[in-house]
Amino acid sequence: MNYIFETKMQVRDYECDIEGIVNNANYVHYCEHTRHLFLQQCGLSFADMHAKGIDAVVARMSLQYKTPLRPDDEFWSRLNLKKEGIKYVFYQDIYRAADEKLCFRGQIELVCLVNGRLSTSEEYDRAFASFL
Repeated sequence: MNYIFETKMQVRDYECDIEGIVNNANYVHYCEHTRHLFLQQCGLSFADMHAKGIDAVVARMSLQYKTPLRPDDEFWSRLNLKKEGIKYVFYQDIYRAADEKLCFRGQIELVCLVNGRLSTSEEYDRAFASFL
């Protein structure tokens, strides 16, 4: 896959469960943080957009857990993006940095609420234009 954004992170001890692996819910947090960093790179602030009455919300997620991450593992969180009608579809993969082993694959669909109503967002469309 051709990725349009990536960021490096590290597993923190408290993100792991009793089995010594990252708890499944934390991968969703990693993906969300990656999307927020991507938004910043595109010149958007999630908080500023909310203040304007524009909220990008998760509508659907498809998650695949491949290889567990463990405490102190560094990893790359990468994403690609496409638009399908009113939805923005983020393809997000997480790779362990030490060996580039695929650990997680997610497809996250977002839609925009403008003043509480499902709608398109010119701001998001403009910010993502070079990637779509």
